[in-house]
Amino acid sequence: MIQFGMPTLIENRTLQDNISLCSRLGLRFIELNMNFPEYQTEGLEQTERLAEAADAAGIYYTIHLDENLNIADFNRLVTNAYLETVRRTVEVAKKLLPLRDRYGDAGRPLTINMHMHHGIFITLPDRKVQMYERDLDRYLESCRHFRDLCGEWIGDSPVMIAVENTDGFRSYEQKAIDLFLESPCFGLTWDIGHSKAVGEKDVPFMMAREDRLIHFHIHDGTEQPPRNHLALGDGEIDLADRLRTAEKHHCRCVLETKTVEALERSVVFLRERGLGG
Repeated sequence: MIQFGMPTLIENRTLQDNISLCSRLGLRFIELNMNFPEYQTEGLEQTERLAEAADAAGIYYTIHLDENLNIADFNRLVTNAYLETVRRTVEVAKKLLPLRDRYGDAGRPLTINMHMHHGIFITLPDRKVQMYERDLDRYLESCRHFRDLCGEWIGDSPVMIAVENTDGFRSYEQKAIDLFLESPCFGLTWDIGHSKAVGEKDVPFMMAREDRLIHFHIHDGTEQPPRNHLALGDGEIDLADRLRTAEKHHCRCVLETKTVEALERSVVFLRERGLGG
């Protein structure tokens, strides 16, 4: 049975607001989003407070890294700050593992979700040049260094970093992801709404590495016009098919709508069809 969770929602100003909603909807976990000021590293490191609140509701957490995370920035001061952020986040995830064991699936790793940062580009008269593509060797070396550090930080702990598709992986990012996947500490997040909104361009890449899927972001979407983060049933995605893939690989699923109302309707959609966790 798939375990469904919810994202951090901007309408909920406090952790307790998110927990109360999660509990009311019968969801199993919250993905704490480090794009929010209240879930920066220092806040997440208050693990006793996080655990006490989750214990009271019988839920657990996953973590979503800051979308600005750039582990290959050419400025080493910037890169080192992001690397330290990931190191400390891994330590937080380790301390939150007992919640997963009590209220989740102890047989599945606790996920830390991350985006690939495209880097900057230079606009020429006839095209745009991605700097990471131009300096590919330097970029890949930074990614290899990040992979190896994550392996040291995670060690034997059942924590994994899941790389999420967004608006289409660049060719250099595909090479970097394959480097990451050489490590057992990395897997893939399939965001099915992002995928739909860009014409499913990432699907061949993801399905060729299907055995590395560990996490899903579930929301509806359309191709024309490109839209995502819709309530389930409001778009064009074959949701039953995507959920079969998630279940096949024992993936957790975040119902990644952006509003409380859309999340509520998505939970109803699943349960009316016997798909809810």
